[in-house]
Order: sequence, then C-alpha cells, then structure tokens
Amino acid sequence: MATRPRTGTSPTTPAPLRDDDPAVRRVRGLAHLLDNSIPLPGGFRVGLDAVIGLVPGIGDTAGAVLSAYILAQAARMGVPRAVLLRMAANVGIEAVVGAIPFLGDLFDAGWKANARNVALINTHLEHPTTTARASRGFVVMLLLGLALLFAGALAVAVLLFRGLMDRL
Repeated sequence: MATRPRTGTSPTTPAPLRDDDPAVRRVRGLAHLLDNSIPLPGGFRVGLDAVIGLVPGIGDTAGAVLSAYILAQAARMGVPRAVLLRMAANVGIEAVVGAIPFLGDLFDAGWKANARNVALINTHLEHPTTTARASRGFVVMLLLGLALLFAGALAVAVLLFRGLMDRL
C-alpha cells in the first residue's frame, strides 16, 4: 500500500491532504454507499447502512463497524481530535438510536452519520482552524450535556432510594 509523502519535521505528522487524495475519495465513496446509494421515490435516498440496519441484532453493529472505518481513516488523515470526537458522536448517536426497532431504522435513514462525517472531513480540508474550533465547542457542549444527564439520573436514583427507604 502506497503512503503519502510526509512533510514537516516529525515523521508522525501526515502531509496535508488534498481534495483529490485517494483516502479522501475512498471515505467519500464509502459514505455515499452507506448513506445515499439507493434512490427512493420522491427524491429521498438511503444507503446500505439503513438496509443492513433492518437485520435484527447484527445490522446496527455492522453499520457501526463500517462507520468506524471512516473514523479510522479520518484519524490517519490527521483530522484533529476534536473533529474525530464529533465524528464518533455522530456514529454513536446513529448506533444507539438505530438499535430501537423500526423507529431507529427510520432515524438511521435520515441521520446519515457517514455523510455528516465526510462533510466534517471536507470542511476540515477547506477550513481546518474553523472546523477544529467548532468541534471543540461541540465536544464541550456534549460533555456538559452528558454531565447534566448523569446528574439527573443520579438525582432520580437518590430520590427513588429515599422513597423506598421511607416505605420501609
């Protein structure tokens, strides 16, 4: 497998990607196949991800593994950690909500995590600083939201425990 020539002083710093780089073309092609390759009446498109997600048990897992390939390729391309976390959140949301029977499959067809992730890669290629800053903001908001969710769940657990103890 051929590698891109590296620039900079560090051998671990990847060369800047171009729009026509084979790795970029590969992830774009896979994202199209997974999210938009099947036209439906009315101009709507779905991909193989939505179709394999219909298979109970393994469909959503297989879709998440294929989506993880795009994430791994983005990491190899040198996409910043904050953007990678945002991409992982897209895949995670799609995997978790997609696991809900039927409604999750409809969500999966509309969410299109792979297309979103390729859009993040494209935006990073065009405006790396802006994308990284926006992604850091997203990560901060995601962490705050998760902290609030955890605090709310903890408060509910404490209230339920107190109520149970009062009855005894």
